[in-house]
Amino acid sequence: MGFKKTYLYSALTNKCPRCREGNLFCSPNAYKLGEFTNMNKTCLVCGQATEIEVGFYYGTGYVSYGLTVAFSVSTLVAWWVIIGLSLDDNRFFWWMGTNAVLMILLQPLFMRLSRSLWLSWFVSYDRNWKLHPLEEPERF
Repeated sequence: MGFKKTYLYSALTNKCPRCREGNLFCSPNAYKLGEFTNMNKTCLVCGQATEIEVGFYYGTGYVSYGLTVAFSVSTLVAWWVIIGLSLDDNRFFWWMGTNAVLMILLQPLFMRLSRSLWLSWFVSYDRNWKLHPLEEPERF
């Protein structure tokens, strides 16, 4: 199994969790603001539905929250190690501003990654997906 078939690679590159080949999103550009959340209705390679049931992606808010908290903690640690933190000057507030700007700029990527992770937790990878037919999803 190559590197491109690993769970981490497929989740980070927004690939279908069932075949790990098809793209989940219509546009590969996360910063095409009118379309960055538009997903293919089914995987273009294996046919896996991307919205399993009505309201399926409501849970991605929790995933996105976790990602942004992890990002904020990691930037705080990096800022502390590289620049340092002190209550005597404004370095902490500079970190808060820098972190806020970075999170706003990275929000489309966080949203896509949270959807990709959420779907991968409910759809298992099938190495032999060509041999196993799909169950009829609720949406069709």
